[in-house]
Amino acid sequence: MCATRSYPEGETVMINQEAHAPKSTQDGNVQVLSTIQKDLSPLPEKRKTITEDKSTDTKRVKLDTKSLKTKRPGLTDEKYDETSYYFENGLRKVYPYFFTFTTFTKGRWVGEKILDVFSREFRAHPAEEYKRSIETGKLTVNYEKVSLDYRLKHNDLLSNIVHRHEVPVSLQSITIVHMDEDIVVVNKPASIPVHPCGRYRHNTVVFILAKSHNLKNLRTIHRLDRLTSGLLIFGRTSKKARELEQQIRNRQVQKEYVCRVEGRFPDGIIQCNEPIQVVSYKIGVCRVSPNGKDCKTTFQRISEVGDCSIVLCKPLTGRMHQIRVHLQYLGYPIVNDPLYNHEVFGPSKGRGGDIGGKSDDQLINNLIKIHNAENWLGVEESVDVPMGNILKCELKNSVENEGLMEIGAPIKNVTTQTGHEEAIDPFDRDKTTYDPYCHECKVNYRDPNAKDLLMYLHAWKYKGVDWDYKTELPDWACKELINYDIL
Repeated sequence: MCATRSYPEGETVMINQEAHAPKSTQDGNVQVLSTIQKDLSPLPEKRKTITEDKSTDTKRVKLDTKSLKTKRPGLTDEKYDETSYYFENGLRKVYPYFFTFTTFTKGRWVGEKILDVFSREFRAHPAEEYKRSIETGKLTVNYEKVSLDYRLKHNDLLSNIVHRHEVPVSLQSITIVHMDEDIVVVNKPASIPVHPCGRYRHNTVVFILAKSHNLKNLRTIHRLDRLTSGLLIFGRTSKKARELEQQIRNRQVQKEYVCRVEGRFPDGIIQCNEPIQVVSYKIGVCRVSPNGKDCKTTFQRISEVGDCSIVLCKPLTGRMHQIRVHLQYLGYPIVNDPLYNHEVFGPSKGRGGDIGGKSDDQLINNLIKIHNAENWLGVEESVDVPMGNILKCELKNSVENEGLMEIGAPIKNVTTQTGHEEAIDPFDRDKTTYDPYCHECKVNYRDPNAKDLLMYLHAWKYKGVDWDYKTELPDWACKELINYDIL
């Protein structure tokens, strides 16, 4: 799973929660109310750091740090060319490749042995593998080999060469909605992260656009969750990117999403004002909490599909997972949301803020245990790992895996409005690499199923100052059933 940036708040907000469950109004609408009071008392002045005479050693460390920073990898052509794509079973895949992870020593690591830090902080590989990497010089400090007993210091640059295996994504094309000298607007397919994070690097929107469509050096203005599809805007110039970022930060951008939820959503316009708190940035999960930041979303049912509803969503703030969390709270979760439509939030699955009496720490621990469900890490020879939720509703005149290339379907060329036709290459054994010490080279991971690559949430329209863009509605939204007078 990949985390969304939250914008900083310039003032302290105190929440006075009046109710923890939806209330019915006389006209049948459900509205969640909360009173927000702002503490406008002046903030204490920050104390200036007392600086001592700079010693020769301190100056040397700073100079060394600058020289090390210049060596950190960037998005150059060399990085784009470190591997390539191949296409198999309706999926875009990446040949395994060698990659150097770099990070500076964090304050809490100072004084600890390097092996202890990697064994505790980076659990992607067993401690024995990190031990071997240190001994062979693949894991270095300031680009120099160190012993297993080396204790980390301030400003140490840690570099670890790994054999990287990326997660497959949908082969569905990234289509260009609009492009000029300042911006690129695309329709992002579900399953593809916006930018490198976690187990994704080349299988991200920014890398695919750069490698396959020659759209390089794009500036990320906003983000969508990996499983969310829809409208995504990139800046081609730093000036335009800052301008649009400022509009979003100042809440001058109107956003509209469509989703498919469980059950018959109530009539009328439903507004949820519940504050949302990030429970864990590390695993990327939020919940409604009186200690959260102010948050507001309006919802309106626009169609029904069997036992489900197609709902128009308008987030008036920009919190992480806002639409998904508010729908969970109202008791109408997105039908195939692998996170917020899950019993890990208790028997009520988080409705009305009820998470089964769990503390935040208990919730996080339970989520870590099921974390592989969203990352599809099922091993064919091992225990079958559950892959998200199956659809909870009867679908009429529709297919469960709509909008995705069928697994095993013939592969077609992908063309965008850039005029560039992406080459659809099958697997080539000569292009693959193997590391005898790589754990993942020895494991046969199963391909994700089509349902693992899709969540029924789509960013449909964005409107800002003197601009507006929209995408086509996805097939699962059942366009023929939508009352366009409402929209």
